[in-house]
Amino acid sequence: MSLRNYRVIMERDEGWYIAFSPDVPGANGQGRTIKECRENLREAIELILEDRATEAKQ
Repeated sequence: MSLRNYRVIMERDEGWYIAFSPDVPGANGQGRTIKECRENLREAIELILEDRATEAKQ
């Protein structure tokens, strides 16, 4: 799946990075490193977009 660019808000909280995208409601990620947080958020965005595409086909 090809990903577009989405705005991301990332914060550090007690040793964790937490991120969400206001462009994709419900998409959020967390991780001990920025890389891990970004990967988890990317996966969440992919899953949400796949789910939306499936619902649109029904």
